[in-house]
Amino acid sequence: MDVGIVARKGSDRAVAVAADLREAVTAAGASVWVDTETADALDGVPAGRPVSALTDCDLAVAVGGDGTLLFAARNAGDTPIVGINLGEVGFLNAVSPENATEAVLDEVEAFNRGEMAVREVPRLAARSGEWTSVPAANEIVIQGGRRGPGAGIDYAVHIDGSRYSGGHADGVLIATPTGSTAYNLSERGPLVHPSVSGLVVNEMVADEGMPPLVTDIDSTITVSVEGVDEAVVVSDGRTVTELDAPAEVTVERTTPPMRLAGPPSDFFEALGKLS
Repeated sequence: MDVGIVARKGSDRAVAVAADLREAVTAAGASVWVDTETADALDGVPAGRPVSALTDCDLAVAVGGDGTLLFAARNAGDTPIVGINLGEVGFLNAVSPENATEAVLDEVEAFNRGEMAVREVPRLAARSGEWTSVPAANEIVIQGGRRGPGAGIDYAVHIDGSRYSGGHADGVLIATPTGSTAYNLSERGPLVHPSVSGLVVNEMVADEGMPPLVTDIDSTITVSVEGVDEAVVVSDGRTVTELDAPAEVTVERTTPPMRLAGPPSDFFEALGKLS
């Protein structure tokens, strides 16, 4: 079994947890490595590997917050991920540092028995013409080059071919249930329980528009953009692509989903940490 560990950048605590996990997993007889930056923090012995190597692992471990887990997921393909939560809200990371070794070793043993339980979390991709975005676990945002007074986009939203809304807004956000607690929430969108198979369509600071909508998880959502020179598509707040406008951007569920191993988080307990 091959286990890859990724720790939050710049966190001594995350590095220490990663070092403990590397020692415990090695003692359990599995092959284990840490990402390059974490290896450097541990004096580079043995040498680390790039995060892209997670695609070849049997299990990935992300030590940090939800952002660290999403970073690992962008590089892990369909490799199952266990999240170790270093005190953040923890919608995805369910395991405390104190329980990290036990939780990871449980997954190693389950893998060896052929009994690893994995939960699949949907991801989204946007496409326009020949271009396709990187998968997003939280949300895809379609907007103009800037927001605020005198900015924004003219847009129309179609869901499965039927017009839902249109007008002028800062942008349009499409979120997974996981992403409903992230940017969508700050834009006054609804919370969606992770057991609900739906997508949120949220018009951001629309002049008129419609209320945020939860539609089917397999809906095809098309956003037409006019009134600007370029449309900007942002995946999970990190990957930004500029498209010539007018443009038509289609957002759908994509494969592979994000695959989570280990104990599930308590959604309502995590919500309590937001207040």
